[in-house]
Amino acid sequence: MDQTKIISATIKGDKNAQRHLYEQYKVAMFSICLRYARDRSEAEDILQEGFIKIFRDLKQFDGRGSLGGWMRRVMVNAALQYLRKWKREFLHVNVEDNSAHLEAPAVVYSKLGAEELTRLIQRLPLGYRTIFNLYVIEGYPHKEIAEKLGISENTSKTQLRKAKASLRTMLEKQILT
Repeated sequence: MDQTKIISATIKGDKNAQRHLYEQYKVAMFSICLRYARDRSEAEDILQEGFIKIFRDLKQFDGRGSLGGWMRRVMVNAALQYLRKWKREFLHVNVEDNSAHLEAPAVVYSKLGAEELTRLIQRLPLGYRTIFNLYVIEGYPHKEIAEKLGISENTSKTQLRKAKASLRTMLEKQILT
């Protein structure tokens, strides 16, 4: 069945089409959920809520761009809504903090597997983790992150810098042990 037919059938509530769409995209969408969640169970909750939104809102997909890209945006928004609903507060940091901008060498990242990196990201505090994902992984600019989260651009930039510093510290500890 081609993608257009699957989309059309899913919009009409066809359970087989929904199952097909879910099976086709569940791994990619679950990877997104894992990056925002604290653990696997929380990621599964986000995935479920995200697919409910995808099935409900699929009629809004206009065919411009890829279906996977559209679903990714819906899943990221579902993750943010989940975090707002259950976590209620983001870690706000002092914008005046001028600690050094730290970067881990590319060679360290290249030796790190995706699962290991995801586990490290999950260990970041909620605010750091969310902003790191939105900026580094999803590619949102700080201005849009600030609007989505109701924070200032400077807070977004500071939390990203601190997230990177925290990841670097975790990486260094992992390498030394």
